Amino acid sequence: MATFRQRALNEAATHMSERFFVEKGPVSSYFGQNVFDQKIMRRYMSQPAYEAVLSAVEKGTKIDRSVANEIASGMKNWAIERGATHYTHIFQPLTGATAEKHEAFVSVKDGQAFEKFSGSALVQQEPDASSFPNGGLRNTFEARGYSAWDPSSPVFILDETLCIPSVFVSYTGEALDMKVPNLKSLQALSNSATAVANLFDPSVKSVSVNLGLEQEYFVVDEALYNARPDLVLCDRTVIGHTAAKDQQLSDHYFGAIPSRVEAFMKDFETEAYKLGIQLETRHNEVAPNQFECAPVFCEATKAIDQNMLLMIVMQKVSEKHHLKVLFHEKPFDGVNGSGKHCNWSMRTDSNVNLLSPGKTTAQTMQFLAFYSSVLKAVHDYHFLLMTSVCTLSNSYRLGGHEAPPAIMSVFSGSTLSKVFDSIIKTKCLPKDKAIKESIKIVASVPEIFPDNTDRNRTSPFAFTGNRFEFRAVGSSMNVAGAAFVINSIVAESLKKFKSEVDALEAKGESRSDAIMDVVRNFIIDAKSIMFEGNGYSREWQEEAAKRGIKAVTNVPDAFDIYKDKETISLFENLGVLTSAEISSRYEVLNETYVKKLQIEARVMGDICLNHVIPASVTYQNILMQSIKGAKEVFGNEYADICKSDIDTYKKISSYVNSLSSDVESLVEARKKANVIESISERAKVYSRDVQDQMAKVRNSADHLEMLVDDELWPLPKYRELLFF
Repeated sequence: MATFRQRALNEAATHMSERFFVEKGPVSSYFGQNVFDQKIMRRYMSQPAYEAVLSAVEKGTKIDRSVANEIASGMKNWAIERGATHYTHIFQPLTGATAEKHEAFVSVKDGQAFEKFSGSALVQQEPDASSFPNGGLRNTFEARGYSAWDPSSPVFILDETLCIPSVFVSYTGEALDMKVPNLKSLQALSNSATAVANLFDPSVKSVSVNLGLEQEYFVVDEALYNARPDLVLCDRTVIGHTAAKDQQLSDHYFGAIPSRVEAFMKDFETEAYKLGIQLETRHNEVAPNQFECAPVFCEATKAIDQNMLLMIVMQKVSEKHHLKVLFHEKPFDGVNGSGKHCNWSMRTDSNVNLLSPGKTTAQTMQFLAFYSSVLKAVHDYHFLLMTSVCTLSNSYRLGGHEAPPAIMSVFSGSTLSKVFDSIIKTKCLPKDKAIKESIKIVASVPEIFPDNTDRNRTSPFAFTGNRFEFRAVGSSMNVAGAAFVINSIVAESLKKFKSEVDALEAKGESRSDAIMDVVRNFIIDAKSIMFEGNGYSREWQEEAAKRGIKAVTNVPDAFDIYKDKETISLFENLGVLTSAEISSRYEVLNETYVKKLQIEARVMGDICLNHVIPASVTYQNILMQSIKGAKEVFGNEYADICKSDIDTYKKISSYVNSLSSDVESLVEARKKANVIESISERAKVYSRDVQDQMAKVRNSADHLEMLVDDELWPLPKYRELLFF
């Protein structure tokens, strides 16, 4: 067997199940111990300082810099007691990951060392803004940018460093991160939603968004990972033949968790609990070595920050276990990809879920007002919403039978569908409220009480009882990129709802009649986006086209929605993004798409020329020696005797020649694309010409994997990566 692959397999065989992070006592005894939460704040700062932070979190008020010094001192004292030596502003640049620059607490004066952390250092830092993606907002020689503390997300300690969740803006104030537009969209949504909620309850002062982010991921052995250049550099396998057995039997799904992976899960859960991340679910997913973890719902900003933090923790802990976590949406061809299901809902400051169907008439009307507004928002901006989750990596996953299609639709369920039909026809709610009977199995098994509606896993945007589940979000994504779009379009829709109700009331209609009229109109307007069937079916694709629902068929083409006047107007009017910020994000999206695909194409060429072809030629030489030997011994009979060897030799030659030629064509396709000045046009050429050529290269390489002697194949195969 090829030395590199054999060495990796031998090393993988030595990796055992082991625990590294074990805490005594129940989870409650150490939960949140590394978080500077409200309980700890009370111990380390005065009442006025504590109230200033609380007001910033709950009311969005600014913290006076005169108070910041005391807050910083309290944070420093707590952090040092917990072993911290540095502090950092952790922010979310347009790379999709997190960024941090560590600064030491220690300072020296007159030869004496002491720890120092000022209010100004807490509130503001200055990372280099020119080195992050900015879409033309900053010149390379203009380096100044600012990170600023975001009090809405808790401060925490990780690896002996005090981490301060922050925003990141340019010298002139433009957003250079994922968090700023999300914070602004949440404010816009609160304003619009509060105005509608006040139609039913004048005491409502604000509305916030709750998120529950289910995280899917793959795990592979570290040694096998390191033996795959494509996994190391691209996070996915750019070549690789499917294994004879993968997920066909569905025996991995919800099966017993492998002991080695379970030890890793327990360790990263322990570290997550210390950071205040309330994980409640873990299980095997459908594909081999694919898993999922899910936290409890919490406020949107905190949920997104904690998800990004969780991904960091999982990567760090996996190293202890000689494992690698893959967050790529489609690391392995032919098996399920991974998503990050985004469960989205709205709640008032009095903790009323605005998407929870009520028991009284008033509660039901309130629910319908908000539900119909979400429906209309998704209908009016369906292509923008779908584009918000379109990246190169997620494009490999969407539309597969493990992920929703790239065609937006909303699933409401049979119960709500009947309610909507009744409202459209009669302007009233249906009188007969059918109560589902319980399901009885046998006497010893408790009866099952079914929900009002089933779940539709093929719908990108499905209602699941008291929230919407946006299933199209990719597993590697920063959810803020999709969340600020959802928040913005719903804010705009609620704004319209309130305006139309006010207009009808001004004409003399009662409030309840006005509300139901607008609900009915919104449902009628959004009817075409509502679909209860199989989203994977060809029939739905054809039906969606007839309804005017635009599908994402090409990612760079979809990005053009950000140049649309309606999109720009939406974000500008809500104060979420300026025209310049939208333009910069458009450039960054295209640039990122090109660079990632460029890396994949180059890695593919390297693997084929330096691994696949040499291994194939080596095996051909072995076959040739066998054929020559047979000819020397058997004379003219050798052709019949060595028919299989000869046929295999010819097949390998054919694929090697095709592979070599296709790699050259792939290089030429990249060269032609790279000279295109417009980054958006370059992205479109890459998405067509370069990707088409990559498919040809992979076809030949994967066929060679099945022909070349297994002992000679240099790269760990799918059966080894997925079943270590």
